Amino acid sequence: MALNSKIPAGPLEKKWEDYKGHVKLVNPANKRNIEIVIVGTGLAGASAAASLGELGYKVKVFCFQDSPRRAHSIAAQGGINAAKNYQNDGDSVYRLFYDTIKGGDYRAREANVHRLAEVSANIIDQCVAQGVPFAREYGGLLSNRSFGGTQVQRTFYAAGQTGQQLLLGAYSALERQVALGNVKQYTRHEMLDVVMVDGKARGIIARNLVTGKLERHFGHAVLLCSGGYGNVFYLSTNAMGSNVTAAWKAHRKGAYFGNPCFTQIHPTCIPVSGDHQSKLTLMSESLRNDGRIWVPKKQGDNRKPNDIPEEERDYYLERRYPAFGNLVPRDVASRAAKERCDAGYGVGASKMAVYLDYASAIERYGKVEANKRGLDNASKDQIIALGKEVVKEKYGNLFDMYAKITGENPYEVPMRIYPAVHYTMGGLWVDYELMTTVPGLYALGEANFSDHGANRLGASALMQGLADGYFVIPYTIGNYLADEIRTKAIPTDHEAFVKTEAEVRERIEKLMSIKGTQSVESFHKRLGKIMWDKCGMARNAEGLKQAIEEIQALKKEFWSDVKIPGSIEEFNPELDKAGRVADFIELGELMCKDALNRNESCGGHFREESQTEEGEALRDDENYKYVAAWEYKSDSNWELHKEELVYENIKIAARSYK
Repeated sequence: MALNSKIPAGPLEKKWEDYKGHVKLVNPANKRNIEIVIVGTGLAGASAAASLGELGYKVKVFCFQDSPRRAHSIAAQGGINAAKNYQNDGDSVYRLFYDTIKGGDYRAREANVHRLAEVSANIIDQCVAQGVPFAREYGGLLSNRSFGGTQVQRTFYAAGQTGQQLLLGAYSALERQVALGNVKQYTRHEMLDVVMVDGKARGIIARNLVTGKLERHFGHAVLLCSGGYGNVFYLSTNAMGSNVTAAWKAHRKGAYFGNPCFTQIHPTCIPVSGDHQSKLTLMSESLRNDGRIWVPKKQGDNRKPNDIPEEERDYYLERRYPAFGNLVPRDVASRAAKERCDAGYGVGASKMAVYLDYASAIERYGKVEANKRGLDNASKDQIIALGKEVVKEKYGNLFDMYAKITGENPYEVPMRIYPAVHYTMGGLWVDYELMTTVPGLYALGEANFSDHGANRLGASALMQGLADGYFVIPYTIGNYLADEIRTKAIPTDHEAFVKTEAEVRERIEKLMSIKGTQSVESFHKRLGKIMWDKCGMARNAEGLKQAIEEIQALKKEFWSDVKIPGSIEEFNPELDKAGRVADFIELGELMCKDALNRNESCGGHFREESQTEEGEALRDDENYKYVAAWEYKSDSNWELHKEELVYENIKIAARSYK
């Protein structure tokens, strides 16, 4: 199947406006007869369900948690980008567009990224109207701070709880539609397959996670808003329940998977403390806004950080990237931290950490505060105390979280941080309308590949999720559904529903029949180690080939020796987990195949064979300037399709932050 991105003709800055002006519409009376299934209730899913319910569609929304409020979007702490230029520091729609393309190392689609930048300002207005308590300046304007990969302040924030507050806004809008009867909500339900009728997505098979019963649900269209797949690495900053199952089932039904090897390693996480851990904790990128990152200049220096004098500290990001300093993009910061630790300059007991230091920020803020209060002769202790108050106001919950986890006071000693898996830029391939290669099947938010290229800028995930749900899908889905108004609701006793449910049941029964000796968790851990060691921050051809062989062997062992207690038709978290890990194993193999095929370094994909003399990523634009869209053919068998990326408005250049 040939890829058709459906990018509108015309100048870049007019594409979206012209599209909206000429798109097909569904009149209000017809909307009441059209049913839409939405899988996932994070920012993308909740905002899409609220918007489509408000428009009059009959919406069913599914989440595997006990409440949409428990979606992983809640964990995005630092902020949300928008080109409002409140600071008057040179920001614009074009600047946000340019930074996003450049930050993604020139592996994103121009039209989608420009649309994202265009609607970003609307997102902030929408959220303010919903009561999101963004931080404000003294004069009442919304406050901004800097994030990585930019030289302007465009990140709006609500202390260190931005994701939580945005989700509460979307959740409130969703629950209003539930109360009005426009949206029907199914909690503790997991989608296990897509139902296809005459080549179109027409519903899903879902499992009630409380009773274990399988259910059939019809929809004229299906929207997957199920998040990313970072938990393929086992240890990540994602919620433990986050998984790839919905997207993977769609992939096996014909939806191409785009750029699966593009995974983001976040530079600002609390380091691994031992084998007992099941997840890692993200310290928001907003901390790099004021914190300084350093290691000792002396290898193996075991002195306490406060005992190391300033002249013996290596502020390596400021040294290597003077134009951006500590605010280089995540992929650059992560690789730099790994390089320092691998070279023997790491800190802490494990020596796999670097310092994030707030001492200078505390002093700087303290002096400003002293001046504001007219304290001309403030003592050093007074300045420090005042600075701590300011930092607490901006980042207090993050500092408290760090102290609780590590037992150290980050106001007094530098934090220890190290990169960890955080976000996935890959996902289901979608066109300009957010439709996959399966007609009637859409993917929104982190579940699709579309907006971030090979690396996502900080604070852009929240932006994309809400953009897709509030401002894109309400227009684009109408273009498809306008031709479906004569399609009557398909009864769920239709042979396609019966057949798909039987296939789901057969897979579940096969899992339960194995009765092996090894836990699901043990297989997930082993998969994660393979992925991190050989398809993590750095990859090479030999390691990737080994990983593919090891994953294939792990898959065979899983399907012959996994142990799942309990029974099918009951509350059985181990069975749920087993299905997700089985999908992760298949995904891991494809990720390694994709990474092996892409013989270049770009963004979060770093091939050791492709680097500059300074150790920076070395792209190969001539051979790899495309989206890799993989079609599932059979077990361990995929066909590669390429969407060539055309840059008409941005000049491609070697990415530099120096």
